[in-house]
Amino acid sequence: MAWVGAAAAQSGASGGIYSCIDAKGRRITADRPIAECLDRDQRVLGSTGVELRRVGPTLTESERAELENQRRQQQAEQRRMREERAREKALLARYPNQEAHGAALAAALEQAGQATEVAQQRLQELAKRRAALDTEMEFYAGDPAKAPAVLRRQVEDNRSSQEEQQRFIQQQEHEKLRIRKRFNDELVQLRPLWAAQAAQAAQPGAGR
Repeated sequence: MAWVGAAAAQSGASGGIYSCIDAKGRRITADRPIAECLDRDQRVLGSTGVELRRVGPTLTESERAELENQRRQQQAEQRRMREERAREKALLARYPNQEAHGAALAAALEQAGQATEVAQQRLQELAKRRAALDTEMEFYAGDPAKAPAVLRRQVEDNRSSQEEQQRFIQQQEHEKLRIRKRFNDELVQLRPLWAAQAAQAAQPGAGR
């Protein structure tokens, strides 16, 4: 920024060590105006540590707003990076190698497959029951409304149960696709992490 360059040029001409405490409470010293403290007073110290003078804020209101926006962006990026490192650490702890990841994928798919098998068995049982109900309903083929209310309710309940099981089977198929996608996405993240982990382990003295 232009004001940073101007401040630096002024410093070069006047000499001295700049010192300040920034917005995060950190004490900073430098041989030129400190960018992190351009919105506050900066002490200019001589070679013996004696304060020679103070330099007031050199930012305009718009420049201060811009600097604050930059700080917020930096803080947000730092938080994002910390969160990303934490997620990567947790992922590595859960899947230390590709074999562990593949075993977890197989287990998740097997669980979804077992649920599908149970639903399919139930569907077969309902189909057999429906065949028996249809046989009873043949007596009322001419006028199904004359069938006993209990029989008609059993037919309706059977139909609803079959539809429910079919929906569940479809949901499990979607679940299998979701599981595969999640594990594929994890694999994309894990491969470079495993490679970095292996490279670090291969360095001399890594096991000490």
